[in-house]
Amino acid sequence: MVKVWLEVYGCSSSVSDGEIIAGIIASKGYELASNFDEADASIIVTCVVKDATANRMVERIKRLSSKPLVVAGCMAKAEPDRIRRLNSKAGIVGPNVIDKIDLALASVLSAHTITPTTNVTPTPPILLDGSIQKVGLPKVRVNPVISIVQIGSGCLSECTFCETRIAKGRLMSYRIGDIVRQVREDIKQGCKEVWLTSTDNGAYGRDIGTNLAELIKAVCSIDAEFMIRVGMMNPQYLPSMLDDLIEAYRDDKIFKFIHIPVQSGSDRVLRLMRRGHRASTFIDMVKRFRKELNQCTIATDMIVGFPSESEEDFDASIDLLLEVEPDVVNVSKYSARPGTKASMMMEQLSRHVINERSRIMHDVVSRVCYSRNLAWKGWEGPVLVDELGDAGIQGRNFAYKPIYLNVENGSRRIVDVDHNNEYNSFNSDLRDARRLLGSWIRVRIDRVTTHSLVGSIIG
Repeated sequence: MVKVWLEVYGCSSSVSDGEIIAGIIASKGYELASNFDEADASIIVTCVVKDATANRMVERIKRLSSKPLVVAGCMAKAEPDRIRRLNSKAGIVGPNVIDKIDLALASVLSAHTITPTTNVTPTPPILLDGSIQKVGLPKVRVNPVISIVQIGSGCLSECTFCETRIAKGRLMSYRIGDIVRQVREDIKQGCKEVWLTSTDNGAYGRDIGTNLAELIKAVCSIDAEFMIRVGMMNPQYLPSMLDDLIEAYRDDKIFKFIHIPVQSGSDRVLRLMRRGHRASTFIDMVKRFRKELNQCTIATDMIVGFPSESEEDFDASIDLLLEVEPDVVNVSKYSARPGTKASMMMEQLSRHVINERSRIMHDVVSRVCYSRNLAWKGWEGPVLVDELGDAGIQGRNFAYKPIYLNVENGSRRIVDVDHNNEYNSFNSDLRDARRLLGSWIRVRIDRVTTHSLVGSIIG
């Protein structure tokens, strides 16, 4: 049996693609390898959202090219020529045609064997686009209690900095009935947490006459015990359905987690980014969510150093963060991605300026996020245990706050490892804790860090 090593990088949609790819190749008789050395071939699901990520993809493609290789994901669609230069024998499969991954795999395996009669090596396929609907396909889950369900592909936005639009194309929403059937089946298989994900959940349904609020209500109607995490929603599409969306969020099955990327606090920069919203749009929505949904978690994204960003523009972003005080902020240094309009703008900032502004923003974000987390100290309530790993036992409360659990177990202590706080690092033996995965437990928050809460089981 041919063994295949699978690597996956990027967002939750990429992770879902990886699960589907694993399911497809397993159904075709391939075996998933436990490490690269034992594999006969490899598949890598790529991400190109940032320069640093794209550079890592190049490094991994080079490393994996010692064996037959299929490159899937966003780089496959956005930069196929670059992949060909790195490995002329690699199969290339775009995000919307992963249902053909087994054909590409068979082809690259053949390409590494020269045909005796012609002495010619077959050329592996380049499969860039298709119209696959990523519901109802076989999958091998990364986490047995988390169901990642893609609700669509592509988006309606025209952000000048984004290569993802090039990779995934225009919006293609999947039908509510198909999504509900997928969720229902995943719950039957033991999933306790469902992620509704796509390139932009906020735009969901605009191409098929529905919207995200209607989808959430339909999924919540499933008669079972599970929780739903709604993925990223761009702000320009929310005002028209805000009342219905807030009403949908009131359901007890919905984690009170709202991810709305603002990207900048400067309206001038937002226009250059072609984001389609003003900073005030984001601020008003956050205020509304916090008014209507008690103790909700607000997550957002910020880009530092966009072309021509002035000190005044940067200060506007800092002011927005201090005013809104998001619970989670993903800060990215701007990098010019190939084929994007922003990469051709004249006023590209120096790396020194971008690095310095990134440092300042990270300092502000650390203070804001720590302050927001501090309000949770002493909280008691139910937590769904959804992850076990080297960092210990992790659960989520109703607001989707990451909570790491102190578990006394003889001489062993299972505890969190915060992002940069090595003093929290313990060697953890989780074998006795696996019974907790997928369970609801009662927890008290004992202390907080910048990025997480740390609690003890009290029931």
